[in-house]
Amino acid sequence: MSKKILAIGGSAREDSISKKVLNAFKSHKGDDIEFIVADISRLPIFNQDLESPEPEYLIDWKEQINNADAILFITPEYNRSIPAALKNALDWASRPYGKNVWIGKPAAIAGYSPSLLGAFGAVQDLRKVAAFLGMSIMSQPEFYLAQAHTKFDENGNLIDSSTEEYIINFWKAFRIWIDKVK
Repeated sequence: MSKKILAIGGSAREDSISKKVLNAFKSHKGDDIEFIVADISRLPIFNQDLESPEPEYLIDWKEQINNADAILFITPEYNRSIPAALKNALDWASRPYGKNVWIGKPAAIAGYSPSLLGAFGAVQDLRKVAAFLGMSIMSQPEFYLAQAHTKFDENGNLIDSSTEEYIINFWKAFRIWIDKVK
């Protein structure tokens, strides 16, 4: 049975490494995965004054999440944590109080960084927030892509075979995780 995965890249930048990593995951997803990339750049900065009545952008954002079987987060590391755009997207979908659409969603996190640490801080912070919001986060295997800027060619194609193999194995584990949670 086909699974609908909502993929959320943490960077709003047009030519971001997030998009390259998302494309690498998409190209190795398999035929049983419908891969939908969310656009979190259109969400305004969270402001409780704007949440009621629920604006159209919030209704649309929550509908994308509700329609997904699972969530795949691709996050860069900004100052040892997650980007503001990603935290903002998480906050909007958990509001207003009592209408959190993250609860029970199977999710996986992949982090990347130009450093040798591969976004360890961002992944751990995102794991903490996602768990608080009620998502069922896959704990193993972890995915940290160090020196991410060296893994893609000038056209954004993945050129590192060990990263490709890791993505394939990550997908296998994520499929099993989704089935267990669902």
